[in-house]
Amino acid sequence: MLPTTHFAPSPQKLPTGPTLGSTTMVCVTALAGVPAFVRQAFGERTLRYANHAAMLDIDAIEDQDCFIPHSILTTYMDEVAKRSGEEHLGLIVVPHISIASKGCWAEYMLEAPTLREAIVRGIATIGFHSRGDVLSLTSADGEARLSFASPAKGRNGYIHVACGTAGIILSLCRAFLPADWRPLRIELDVPRPRNPWIFEDTFECPVVFDSDAAGVSAFFEASRLLSPSRRAGAHALMTVGDIARARADWRKLGGLRDVIVQQAWSQVLTGRVSIESAARSMETSVRSLQRELHREGISFRSLANDLRARRAIELLRDTDASIASISTTIGYSAPAHFARAFRRATGASPQQFRRS
Repeated sequence: MLPTTHFAPSPQKLPTGPTLGSTTMVCVTALAGVPAFVRQAFGERTLRYANHAAMLDIDAIEDQDCFIPHSILTTYMDEVAKRSGEEHLGLIVVPHISIASKGCWAEYMLEAPTLREAIVRGIATIGFHSRGDVLSLTSADGEARLSFASPAKGRNGYIHVACGTAGIILSLCRAFLPADWRPLRIELDVPRPRNPWIFEDTFECPVVFDSDAAGVSAFFEASRLLSPSRRAGAHALMTVGDIARARADWRKLGGLRDVIVQQAWSQVLTGRVSIESAARSMETSVRSLQRELHREGISFRSLANDLRARRAIELLRDTDASIASISTTIGYSAPAHFARAFRRATGASPQQFRRS
């Protein structure tokens, strides 16, 4: 029998709601696979409504190592649920999501030799995936509890995120456990619904609601922690350094400017940049955001232009895309506008930079 164990990051208080400059954020890969499901199940129109509500084209960046506020996560899922009329959207999404789609952080866990080591890896490196989420593992009396707590708890749409989180936890476990494995039970930190049996049918085990501060939890036999990976030819190719290189900028985030840079960068990747979207994601007004940025001696326009130039440099250097295509991709209405902005930022025209 395994001894009683407890693995968790340093204690941290989960905020009850974001404040300007301290917005909790998560890698956009948390939504990976969801846009494709929404398109297939509910159509392009519902997907457009969800993107509009989130003020960000998730479909365009779901596999990128960029970060979004938790509020976008819940807003996106809440809008899909409303537009589709699916009260239990989160449960419907569960079969269509997988830990394998969650980027380099998840890949590092999946390359572990055992389930226990995978979870320990996830706990040690969750800071590369989000700010505010807490992953923990406890085991006692022959029973293990794997939990994921999110600062998104309590927001409209969180119930769908909680169900998706439970699905991801089970997906991680199933990468190491037999195909016929089922959890002992699931605990969800959401109010008890009027039809709990639907949740039990989805997760194929008892489901407890109104759980404590540990968050969404899956319970299973502690002996399962020693189960080896089921991935064919699995071996430890991923390292913490690999994650750090992919998400190095994220680890340096500090104040308001850094949060805005991440939000603007995710917008640049979709080709649509707006301070209105940034303000809404931080649950503040455009005027308040402008005032805070002014105190730091910067403007949203200058930040956005710098990031557009950075993206343009990458595309000019690493792709064969035309100047016109790059201009459109990063959100300029005409190549001439792009060329002027690029010259101001770099001292060279796009053509000169590419030739050099």
